Parts: sequence; C-alpha cells; structure tokens
Amino acid sequence: MGSLRVALVQQASGLEPDANRASLDGLAPRDADLIVFPEAYARDFGEAGSDVSAYAEPLDGPFATEVARVAEERRATVVAGMFEPGEDPERPFNTLVARGGAAAAYRKIHLYDSFGYRESDRLSAGPPEPVVFDLQGFGVGLMTCYDLRFPELARALVDAGAEVLVVPAAWVAGPHKVDHWRTLVRARAIENTVFVVAVGQPGPRYSGHSLVVDPLGEVLAEAEDGAEVVTAVLQHTDLERARRTNPSLANRRL
Repeated sequence: MGSLRVALVQQASGLEPDANRASLDGLAPRDADLIVFPEAYARDFGEAGSDVSAYAEPLDGPFATEVARVAEERRATVVAGMFEPGEDPERPFNTLVARGGAAAAYRKIHLYDSFGYRESDRLSAGPPEPVVFDLQGFGVGLMTCYDLRFPELARALVDAGAEVLVVPAAWVAGPHKVDHWRTLVRARAIENTVFVVAVGQPGPRYSGHSLVVDPLGEVLAEAEDGAEVVTAVLQHTDLERARRTNPSLANRRL
C-alpha cells in the first residue's frame, strides 16, 4: 500500500448544465489519482427552495458520461455531485457519482433541513447504506455536505472499510459556518483515524475552505474562499502510524 494523490476542485457550478459539464475537462488536473468536485456540480441548487427535478439525470446520462470520459483521459477517479431521478419524479436524489479507476454512486442520506433551509422539500433522501470503494489500496467512503454533521455515518463508512472520507459539499456561507465546517472535518478525521478530503463550492454564496485532513487531525492543505484547486498526497503509512498512536477504533466498547 502506497500513496494517493488527491485534487480538490473548489469551483462554483452555475445554472446551465451544459456549461458545468463542459468545465470538467478544463478544471480536472492531470497529476492526481482522485479528483473531487463539489456537491451539485452538474447544476447548482438555484434560489433556495427551487424545483431542480428538470435537471435530474440518470447515472448513464450526459454528466456522468463526461465524468467518466474525463476520468479515463486523466487515468484517475473523478467524483462529482449531480441530481438523479428517483421514485418521486418531483424530488430527485442528490447524488455523488464516481467514475474512472473506481465506479460508485452515493445518494445523500441527510438532507439539509437546517439553518432555515428545507432540502427535503425538493429532494429525496437516499437509503441509509454506506458506500465505500477501493482505490489503490485505500478504502474510500462517500458523504455529502450536511452528512458531515452526523458522526454515525462516518463511523458506518469506517466500519465498512473506509480509510478516506470524501465529502463534496455546497456549504452555505453564514455566521459560524466556516468554523463548523473546519471543526467537523477535523473531528471526523480524528475520531475515526482516517483522512478526510472535503471540497466545497466557493464564496460568496458558499463557504469554500476545501481541505484535506490527516488521521491525527492535521490540515495538510486548505483553500481560502475563492475558486482554487487544492492538492495533497495521502500516505497509507501515515494512517497506519496514526492508528498505532491512537488505537481508538480498536479500543471501542460500543
């Protein structure tokens, strides 16, 4: 087991799906094993409470197909957020699609019914099942934005084999929000002795501050609030060393 080069693309998505899809190729770097775009990158949420059902696409639709093409061209795995049709045609899933060296899809479990928002009015929650895939000897688990506030999901992912938690987000800006984001990302890393790769959309609407945190809580790389690409290298030996230093997973009694 060796290393994993990660790139976090902190870029805003717009209201035109064609433009967002076209931007994937120009923004994805060529020297990463795992390239992560934010939540809802295929099409932004729009005004709070907007109906996004018209922008839902299947997992073999134009956006996911382009994600796969870019991933293949880069010889990488690309993760990006989109809306996917579900059982309720008026309330699609908020989905992460992974394509390339690994293929997976994760439908957001915890919808953002908080801080005055009601994501569940327009979107359906996914099944409460952890999604983990293997990438170059690392178990990679997927979470989305508000999921970060629920340590139970992070622990379920770790129990399913995750050693890296990937968290695409559109973390709405506001009082306390950057502090909550940074604190929760570091907490999920420390309590589970895992890497956390958390990428958000930039300001002014969202909080930015995409960051990579190691299994002892050290911030390896962090963006500010503007458009930026952040890179880091995850070493499996660092994870093994952290778990020897802090064997909290082995010491669990519940």
